[in-house]
Amino acid sequence: MGSNLARNLASREGNTVAVYNRSYVRTQTLMTEHPEAGFVASETIEDFVASLSRPRTAIIMVQAGKGTDAVISQLAELFEPGDIIVDGGNADFHDTIRREKAISATGINFVGAGISGGEEGALKGPSIMPGGSALAYETLGPILESIAAVVDGVPCVTHIGTDGAGHFVKMVHNGIEYADMQLIAEAYDLLRHVTGHSPAAIADVFTEWNKGDLESYLIEITAEVLRQVDAETGLPFIDIVLDEAGSKGTGVWTVQNALDLGVPVAGIAEAVFARAVSSHPEQRGPVRASISARPEIAVVGHTFVDDVRQALYASKVVAYAQGFDEIIAGAAKYNWSIDKGAVATIWRGGCIIRAQFLNRIVDAYANDPSIPTLLVDPFFAAAVASGESAWRRVVSTAALSGIPVPGFASALSYFDSLAAERLPAALVQGQRDFFGAHTYKRVDKPGVFHTLWSGDRTEIATEASTH
Repeated sequence: MGSNLARNLASREGNTVAVYNRSYVRTQTLMTEHPEAGFVASETIEDFVASLSRPRTAIIMVQAGKGTDAVISQLAELFEPGDIIVDGGNADFHDTIRREKAISATGINFVGAGISGGEEGALKGPSIMPGGSALAYETLGPILESIAAVVDGVPCVTHIGTDGAGHFVKMVHNGIEYADMQLIAEAYDLLRHVTGHSPAAIADVFTEWNKGDLESYLIEITAEVLRQVDAETGLPFIDIVLDEAGSKGTGVWTVQNALDLGVPVAGIAEAVFARAVSSHPEQRGPVRASISARPEIAVVGHTFVDDVRQALYASKVVAYAQGFDEIIAGAAKYNWSIDKGAVATIWRGGCIIRAQFLNRIVDAYANDPSIPTLLVDPFFAAAVASGESAWRRVVSTAALSGIPVPGFASALSYFDSLAAERLPAALVQGQRDFFGAHTYKRVDKPGVFHTLWSGDRTEIATEASTH
């Protein structure tokens, strides 16, 4: 991805790109394979720094963690005040906050920039989410705009906010990506096992869906994957792939930080857990062997394929709503001024979750920047309402058929929780007060109360509360 980003930079008029890698052999390989880029190669980091014009700008693309710290430290020793160090990897935003604080004290600018789009996006135009100071962005902005994807004439890059804001938003982007991929996989599974579609037939369904409101990069590539045939066996490619999904950590970070922020992102969490379940064959095999029979596949009508389409759309609305809720909460906690509409705008191109759908999110925040959840935006509220019956049919059919749909089911439960007039949380509060005197509030008068459960069970008002 780093070499492709360098090639992208070199391809833009007026850019001359210096490159350095700890392994000079890799640098030489890059030079040999892409002489058209006109790279200025350096064998040492000292030569690399000397080759840069002032204010120097270096974009680091290395594995997150100690390796990143090592490269930053080397550059910081050689850079001067006003120079810019950009970490373009998938760093933990907490690390970015720490690094920015330490580096900015030297007068050097440090920018944590989330970059999405994979290897192809890095070469042809990614979506870029830079943090750091506004001053650094004055220099860095035009460089990033020159290589970013462009949608409707707008580069898919914007200054997200100070210190770790860029990497935080990229983290949430990846969390939404997890949820989106899981929902699409569940849709495939339902069409494969409930309606009996072949992978090739499901590919045709996804191709058709990609012409409508589900149009997106992930829907597009799903059709390509399902259409692929394994050259060695002649079987559908999907049938020769081991059903154990990997993870690089950003989805986990999204869920962990959502818990810290008190934001329910159940759709993203279920996607992370689904990958975890898939990666435990030592449990899956014995459970499968212990069961004598599985439920029969439920009988469905001719509209089931469209039911799945509507359920997929409604569940996607929930996943994106939860992701933006986390961005809002993160911005409040870390004092970032994040333009939610601008985030949706730069996600329309270059990144993995790019989709027509995002234009509607841009509109939603343009109409009401303080909207409490995307689910009450008139467009999305109407979309969910129109698909609600199909959504429920799909989840119930999956349950009756023994087909796991944690993403669909979680999204529906989340929607029902928000829509419920009254939640069983009242009982939870009663239980908490009984065993731990955690107190509760009443519906009919203000204040905080505790019942003397071990005594005469009278109620007392109290100021102390771990509510």
